[in-house]
Amino acid sequence: MPQLLNWGYWRAALAWTRRPRFSRFTTGHHRASCGPGCSWDPRARVISLQGELDRFGGVSVHLARLAELDRLDSADFQRGLQAAIQQWRSEGRIAVWLHIPILQSRFIASAASLGFCFHHAESDSSTLTLWLGEGPSRLPGYATHQVGVAGAVFDENTRKILVVQDRNKLKNMWKFPGGLSEPGEDIGDTAVREVFEETGIKSEFRSLLSIRQQHINPGAFGKSDMYIICRLKPCSFTINFCQHECIRCEWMDLIDLVRAENTTPITSRVARLLLYGSREGFDKIDLTREEFPAVYTGLFYKLYHKELPENYKTMAGMY
Repeated sequence: MPQLLNWGYWRAALAWTRRPRFSRFTTGHHRASCGPGCSWDPRARVISLQGELDRFGGVSVHLARLAELDRLDSADFQRGLQAAIQQWRSEGRIAVWLHIPILQSRFIASAASLGFCFHHAESDSSTLTLWLGEGPSRLPGYATHQVGVAGAVFDENTRKILVVQDRNKLKNMWKFPGGLSEPGEDIGDTAVREVFEETGIKSEFRSLLSIRQQHINPGAFGKSDMYIICRLKPCSFTINFCQHECIRCEWMDLIDLVRAENTTPITSRVARLLLYGSREGFDKIDLTREEFPAVYTGLFYKLYHKELPENYKTMAGMY
């Protein structure tokens, strides 16, 4: 069940926070066990599904846990799912999340015929949903953005900046090394990792410099795209760039990058930011990072903002 749920879905489910953790529906007689989460009557060819309840009043069914599904055809599965849906409706459940492994994709059409819709897909499974509540579905959509991160590695002693030219591009433009952030990876960690993978340069995160937002991006499958550039401090200087990704990599004088014509607009603008920061103080351009506890127990988040003076961090009752 996704953690991000719109308010309408959460509100519709408040009454179910104290319900049992599992919802089980069976039909027929003399069922044999077919693994956790189901039972199966080999004579009546009826599958019995057990869904795991969430705190929002929905039911999640993971077909990967139903070992004997390989013995069922699509029609048998459809009958069992239809019976389960009727039971869940009678219990007042408001949604069903159906997780189907790629090797059991034959059941997708059966679920779709009962009203299920695609929610999202991973490399080895797809997730379908069915809204059982009143009115239009209030289930949250899946992630709609991809996050790219680049690292502007600037050496304050030599005033040189690390730049690359990507391989297999129509134009060989100077840019900062970077790539897509991995799930669960912090922005600064992405920048440090991508810089090392592309150039062999080790670095450490210093600040966030800029955020580009772009919609209907062909490179993001038509979704929205966030591209973040971080300021990094070099910890090594010998370049050993990845020749599969780059055709050139070098330490360039910052002023030369500012004046360069064969560079991208965002690279040129961030180079000017760095020039301004190096002359007037990086506090003029940096967004610093601080960690805070999240509302979810045991989780934390990173907040990026202009540096706040210490006396403002601790001022209590002052106006």
